[in-house]
Amino acid sequence: MRKIMIAAAMAAITLSTGAHAQLPVGAKAPQFTTTGALAGKPYAFDLAKALRKGPVVLYFYPKAFTQGCTLEAHAFAEASGDFAALGAQVIGMSADDLPTLEKFSTAECRDKFAVATATPAIIKSYDVALNRPGIPSGLTDRTSYVIAQNGKITLVHTDLDYKDHVKLTLDAVKALKARG
Repeated sequence: MRKIMIAAAMAAITLSTGAHAQLPVGAKAPQFTTTGALAGKPYAFDLAKALRKGPVVLYFYPKAFTQGCTLEAHAFAEASGDFAALGAQVIGMSADDLPTLEKFSTAECRDKFAVATATPAIIKSYDVALNRPGIPSGLTDRTSYVIAQNGKITLVHTDLDYKDHVKLTLDAVKALKARG
């Protein structure tokens, strides 16, 4: 009976996490630089430089201008003042090309935060490749990371449903601020 219960527990864990294994809380965030767009203009992003200013919310999304990604961008744009008041910077990351990011940063991010190119190396280092049957390769999973100024990951949330990403990342940034 005990073996059956252990097997059932392992199956439940496997089903809840899927085959995806993002970076764990407490891990050092991989450093990178990339290009992107802010308010429709080209933008250079360097994680190490950004962390000198405060925590970073790095949220990966599959594809610009798709329904869930557009709604998530709107939600982050609406909360951008709350993140800024806490000293946090929000950066959206996808494998989209620069012209697409320039349009998305204005149309859907409403000029409130930057979006940047998740290169294959960044996707691999953050373990956010979207590997699901019937989905084209090269896309990122919907995964949000909150990275403290010391470079440590304090929150990881992976869910293709965009709805909880803003709330959970904002709560994590508030917790960082409360700890001082």
